[in-house]
Amino acid sequence: MPAPLDTEFVRAVAGAADGQAVPLAAAAERRPAGVTHRALARRVRTLVAAYRSPDSALHGSERALAAATVHLRALRAAQTATGLFAGGDNVQSPPDSAFTVNDVCDAHVLAVDAGPRLREVADVLAEIAGAASGGLRTGGVHTPNHRWELCAALARLHRSFPDPRLTDRIDAWLAEGVDIDAEGLYSERSALYAAHVTNPSLLLLADVLGRTDLRDAVERHLTAALDLIRPDGTVETVHSRRQDQHGPFPLAPYLPHYRLLAIRTGRGDLGRAARTAAAGGIDDPGLLAETLLTPDLRRTLPPAAPEPPSRTRYFSTARLASRVSATAHGVLYGGSDVPEHRHVRSGLARNPTFLRLFAGHAVLDAVRLSRGFFDLGPFRAAGMRRLGDHRYRLTETLTAAYYQPLPPPRRRPDGAYRMTDEGRFSAAMAFPDRPRDEVSQTTRIDAELREDGADLRIAVDGPPVPWALELTFRPGGVPLGALPLGDGRWCLTAAPMTYRAGDDEIRVEARVEAGGPLAGPDREDLLRYDPGQDHTVTGGTDATTGDRVLLGGHGPHTLTLTLRARRATPAHHTQATSGTKG
Repeated sequence: MPAPLDTEFVRAVAGAADGQAVPLAAAAERRPAGVTHRALARRVRTLVAAYRSPDSALHGSERALAAATVHLRALRAAQTATGLFAGGDNVQSPPDSAFTVNDVCDAHVLAVDAGPRLREVADVLAEIAGAASGGLRTGGVHTPNHRWELCAALARLHRSFPDPRLTDRIDAWLAEGVDIDAEGLYSERSALYAAHVTNPSLLLLADVLGRTDLRDAVERHLTAALDLIRPDGTVETVHSRRQDQHGPFPLAPYLPHYRLLAIRTGRGDLGRAARTAAAGGIDDPGLLAETLLTPDLRRTLPPAAPEPPSRTRYFSTARLASRVSATAHGVLYGGSDVPEHRHVRSGLARNPTFLRLFAGHAVLDAVRLSRGFFDLGPFRAAGMRRLGDHRYRLTETLTAAYYQPLPPPRRRPDGAYRMTDEGRFSAAMAFPDRPRDEVSQTTRIDAELREDGADLRIAVDGPPVPWALELTFRPGGVPLGALPLGDGRWCLTAAPMTYRAGDDEIRVEARVEAGGPLAGPDREDLLRYDPGQDHTVTGGTDATTGDRVLLGGHGPHTLTLTLRARRATPAHHTQATSGTKG
């Protein structure tokens, strides 16, 4: 027997759709100006879903159909002669057009199933989809997740307009293998693209093609992501290779995937995550169409499995460790791609944050180490080794060079040497042909994640250079014991400090084992974060914002940092057993 309908969830989803659709229907004759093709298609999908849904205020509304028709005209006008859509920075983009065609095809299914009253809408949707089919079938991509978005569009086209050439093309893309590692992380390690692209695409392909292996891949990812959910209801992104790596990402976009697989598998842990994803309310207008197209989503969730009171996880492929207890949630990261590639670049994991710590309202969002070594930027671990239970070692060695004269056979009378990049800069000096005098610096961080915080032992070896450790706390608290520098910055010296937010706090104490004394507030030249030349050469930065506590000195140095969390009321891991929220 299938589970009964979750009427609370169904009503909430319809209400979210109405929040967008009702104003559009009220201004049905207004032509949408400056709206992208993706937004136009999404609006059409939502309007048609609202028309179809008995729980929507627009059920059977002619105004909803009128608004959908106006948006469809604008969408058709955005379609070029190739069938792909104009707009955005990706010119004539098959994957960007695939996002739009996915919504067009979903709206087409909803319109066709509604009978003759939506026939005109269905015909225009079919025309748009048909015009795009050839471009999507032969088009290419430029990111990993684009393959699955494009395949999902081809599968939806085949669902409504069967064509073996479409499934042949899908098979060609899927033959490359889904880019998911043994620990359940996609190659881009991005919560944003997992939630909005890869998960929904693979689930659609699994249903249309009967490929249970694709559904299993999503379940593996969702299982891994359970250990990436943070106490503030966001998903960890420090290890991401995409644009979400520098900011929080909410769990809410994961809701339909956790919900669907919890219902289909009966897994209580996935159901718990679905409840957490919905805990802040449902505001995604697109969910209504998903529940109509995939009725299983409307069923009641299985009872939630209780969350373990303490747990640890180490993702060896991403070099990401976490330890969770009732007092603290610690995250340690050593998986940057920058040391290997020697550049900060789109598509690389490049966030220099190596530690986070959550203690209720007191949140240490980022710990970063900056060094003044040839302007090569902050510490990004090139290696992370597990030393034992909860103990890890992060290491990085930086090397720069001074170059000797060219050997006689390599010299040119005209002085016209080839332009080459030596890792720090480029010049017409044929660097690979020259003898090198190298200068190196090694940074090693031994870290232990504890139930009540973390212990760090930081060693900066090599030539004498300035360094600064920056601790960025989430605003809302008060740093006690640190010396103010102004502009949201404080200086930590030998005396301990406490960051207190409400009744929760994180206490920090630094002790020098080797090297000179820590810099005082009069040495602001040392107490600063330096993003490195890859950012500064273009006038950019990846600096954090918040309440920043800094300590620093002129190395070499070895110091220990003790971080202890205290909560007035430790977290209790309780979950509701049914309904939308937990």
